[in-house]
Amino acid sequence: MTKALSLYVAALVDGLAQAGVTEAAISPGSRSTPLAMAIAAHPEFRFWMHIDERSAAFFALGMAKAKQRPIALVCTSGTAAANYWPAIVEAHYSRVPLVVLTADRPHELRDVGAPQAIDQLHLYGRYAKWFVDLALPEETDAMIGYARTMAARAAAMAASAPAGPVHVNAPFREPLVPEIDDGVWESVRSVSKAPQVLSGRSMLADDSAAMVYEQLAAAERGLIVCGPLDQPGFAEAVTELARALDFPILADPLSQLRAGSHDKTYVIDSYDAILRQEAAASRLVPDVVLRFGAMPVSKPLFLWLKQHRTIRQIVVDDGGFRDPTLAASCFVHSDAAAFCRQLLGMAEPKPRAGAWSAVWRELNALARTVLRERLPSDEWFEGKVFAELAELLPPGAALFVGNSMPIRDADTFFWTTDKPIRLLANRGANGIDGVVSSALGASVVTDPLVLVIGDLSFYHDVNGLLAAAMHRLSATIILLNNNGGGIFSFLPQARYEGAFETLFGTPTDLSFHHAVHLYGGRYAQPHTWEEFRRHVSAALRSGGLNVVEVRTSRAENVRMHRQLWDEVSQEIAKFLEQRGTESI
Repeated sequence: MTKALSLYVAALVDGLAQAGVTEAAISPGSRSTPLAMAIAAHPEFRFWMHIDERSAAFFALGMAKAKQRPIALVCTSGTAAANYWPAIVEAHYSRVPLVVLTADRPHELRDVGAPQAIDQLHLYGRYAKWFVDLALPEETDAMIGYARTMAARAAAMAASAPAGPVHVNAPFREPLVPEIDDGVWESVRSVSKAPQVLSGRSMLADDSAAMVYEQLAAAERGLIVCGPLDQPGFAEAVTELARALDFPILADPLSQLRAGSHDKTYVIDSYDAILRQEAAASRLVPDVVLRFGAMPVSKPLFLWLKQHRTIRQIVVDDGGFRDPTLAASCFVHSDAAAFCRQLLGMAEPKPRAGAWSAVWRELNALARTVLRERLPSDEWFEGKVFAELAELLPPGAALFVGNSMPIRDADTFFWTTDKPIRLLANRGANGIDGVVSSALGASVVTDPLVLVIGDLSFYHDVNGLLAAAMHRLSATIILLNNNGGGIFSFLPQARYEGAFETLFGTPTDLSFHHAVHLYGGRYAQPHTWEEFRRHVSAALRSGGLNVVEVRTSRAENVRMHRQLWDEVSQEIAKFLEQRGTESI
């Protein structure tokens, strides 16, 4: 039995390694012993131990998001596997590849009251792209080949478009300790080779691409809208296409279009503020919109696209139907960068920029100038954190952004820069859970990494800080502490003062410096913007875990946001009045 177990799990783990899955987040447990010991012994695998399975799953998700390759997750049977659920949901919606390996009781111990045995078959439902309940280990060439094939298939399924999590359930009988030595890898390779799985980028047929191009070229008022999309080569391809079509690009911060060396002439980064101005929003309605990636975070943009159903929306999505406006006219199932290059091959560049794109660029410059110049110089304002970080972050840094208000402030206040800075966030299900762990997982790949997170989200995953201590990771966390759920202060619920604080504001009155010190981190609480800059710069130089806490007021934060939006609207109104009835 031990030999069969040893060869079987060796074949499974080696099959993963041969398929390019060489990193794993492992949580301790008994039934998962064969998998854990085989991964630990494999010469090509690197593993990261995590006590808490929920944190482990989000850590793996962050690493896979940053690497853009599948990461393995390993846990024991029972509720350990259930703790993976939130991260698997996020991986499903944000299209992050994970290979989830859950150990299980053998079939005879299922549904008979055995301890630590739950129904793990299809545990993650439709959130897993693929599920397999593995056969029990056997010492036969056929079963060793089977294990390697299942490993290759799992890795390929996780990485294929649209990427996502796959679930491999592995039942084991006792004894659970395999005998893994250096010779076992050659033994399983001599018996069976894992199948090679070749994948390519999906492409549209030339006649279909030509049809789309004709519609775009014929439009007098066209826009490109780019939501969250992190694909090598896309920024260069889509900005070239924008120039060829003379289409402005409304670029979400997670589109990777706001930072880098690519041409940003057509990149509009203040569209959220522009579209809050009713007159501008009504006069800037395009004929056609070409949209890439998931829906941007901006609510004014979403409502604008949803309201104007005369706009012909062409959504480019590699194998999906991401259109919450329910107003798309055409879905293009193609790799985004490849599709841009395909259209560029047909394009006849316009000799000069037209009035339509010029107006968008003028309004963008106006809105950005107002926002930048009227940021408070002395008061704490959460949005200003992103304007400061754009200056403080060195080239090559990664900025991980928490949900709720931080990602919305990144949208408004992180403007274009020539520095290559990668922006990451968990925008699949948009939850506040697991963000610390995800950012620390990404820090394995990107250095330096800065996380901007709210106090409730930080509290929700404070145990994720253990990974930084255990694995000596470096991350600088900007903790925006407004003592509660700041985003609710912008919503209609805020009018109901009696129940608001209890149900939505939810102040915790926590002193987070205790938690930071518990996990061996350095803590600072600046009182001026100059101190903020000094602490962040020092943290980036020193490495390790650093938390810089910025304490703000929810009420003041709402007031300052609305004041800035009002001032932008006033300046845009003047701009439109000066243009009079001139066509846009």
